[in-house]
Amino acid sequence: MDNPQVILAWKAPLRPYKKRAKNVLRFYLAVALLLSLIVFFFGDRILLIPIWALLFLFYVLTITPPPTIENKITKFGIETAEITIRWESLSHFYFFQRFGFYVITLVGRAPYFFYVYLVIPNEEIKKELFTILSEHIIYQEKPQRTFTDKAIDWLSKLIPEEDVTTVPPAKPPQANPQGAPSTSQPATL
Repeated sequence: MDNPQVILAWKAPLRPYKKRAKNVLRFYLAVALLLSLIVFFFGDRILLIPIWALLFLFYVLTITPPPTIENKITKFGIETAEITIRWESLSHFYFFQRFGFYVITLVGRAPYFFYVYLVIPNEEIKKELFTILSEHIIYQEKPQRTFTDKAIDWLSKLIPEEDVTTVPPAKPPQANPQGAPSTSQPATL
């Protein structure tokens, strides 16, 4: 039996996720080692703890894929990850893209200004969400970027992209003009 109060429901990952290659983990480790050496030689050794804690956090968020959750838009508000956010507590929303996913950001009213991020799996649900949410809260086409948003964008530009290398298929041995297969080895790359 369907709940008549649910306007729209969809399943999506809890956060945008892109499986990373081993070279990204090596990059995290190299940065942590470099920062650790700098901190160690300048004498503030207590700072080693947050550096390695951040390395562990990056490792966990890179390796483990997020769980899939159900998001619902109801007549009373938004339900996500077993939390209900009422329309009265929301101020505005905007969209952005990360790792090939659309993400909607819902911003709470003052004095808290909390942020809720929902992953949108496809363009069709994005259009439906835009229509439904525009009836209840304000849409910001160009949101104000906080210091945290700018820092995340700057840090994500430092992360190396994965190199997609393709190996050409091996060529079959060619036959001699007499019809016998060639015994010479093909040149290796």
